[in-house]
Amino acid sequence: MKKRVAIIGAGQVAEKVHAAYYQTRNELELVAVCDPSRERGAEFQVRNGFKKYYSTAEEMFATEKIDIVSVCTPNRFHFDNVMLALAHGAAVMCEKPPAMSSAEAKAMWELAKKNKVILAYDFHHRFSSEARFLKQNVALFGEIYCVKATALRRSGVPGWGTFINKEMQGGGPLIDMGIHMLDAAMFVLGFPKVKKVTAKSFQKIGTKKSQGTFGSWDPAKYTVEDALFGFIELENGGLIELETSFALHIKPESILNVDFFGDLAGGSLYPAEIYTDNAGEFELLEQLGALEENKHENSMKAFVDSVLGAAHEQIANAEQGYWIQKIVESLYESAEKGESVSL
Repeated sequence: MKKRVAIIGAGQVAEKVHAAYYQTRNELELVAVCDPSRERGAEFQVRNGFKKYYSTAEEMFATEKIDIVSVCTPNRFHFDNVMLALAHGAAVMCEKPPAMSSAEAKAMWELAKKNKVILAYDFHHRFSSEARFLKQNVALFGEIYCVKATALRRSGVPGWGTFINKEMQGGGPLIDMGIHMLDAAMFVLGFPKVKKVTAKSFQKIGTKKSQGTFGSWDPAKYTVEDALFGFIELENGGLIELETSFALHIKPESILNVDFFGDLAGGSLYPAEIYTDNAGEFELLEQLGALEENKHENSMKAFVDSVLGAAHEQIANAEQGYWIQKIVESLYESAEKGESVSL
């Protein structure tokens, strides 16, 4: 019997990532889409081959038996929709971040565990061949004592959606972009325990300009940070340095990468390389050739395969999502208080 699929939130990522992948799987039946906008939701339903449209998730679950749900709403609505889906026994793929707070992420994790259903998050960079390559070869680094996670845009304030609205999103570039590189770093490292974090955030550009590479916005409604810089101290003595921005006066258009520094070798995520020093000469130890792949598709495949019984699949699970949310929340707390925050 086919698994019955629904999507909550009929936006761009729901269509281009979630619906697009579900359409490729013959084991799935596209049952319903839910969105508060009747026009947007009904058009999405027809365009992507779903059988029905609902204006509320409550109505949908009261009417339909759903096995798999994608939650693709603005961040503020992740918690309520995920909890509703889990309560009805559905496996959930939720867009990042998990929620607006670590308390919400923990409640989601606990309910998924209680009801014995899968909850996964679309941290798609950990599903890149590059991240898998580094994790498979992590022993070559020796002791990794420092990591630099970078997600910087020079002029990349999103001119669409709710990305500049802190009340709806929970933050700016950290919770939108930096969280991906943080997750990729933690994935390669094996999710070490965090001791404390220290961060500073800045809002110097977004409230003064109204146009950039990614469109226009109202500076009077810009309530998120332009940039955040943080240090994450690990219990094993290691350090993760995090840099993230929507707008920052740098020369490159954007930088998206994770660099690893070990006592035997160093390396980078993009491109996936591991290298060392040999008597003063640079030596490339391992390298993954250039690939054309869809990281979102890899993430969705791992989730669906896991729901269908492939126990070996490594999803971005509810527990890991909680810890990523906890670190992000603590970084924001540190920036707001002006002092380090212990975990």
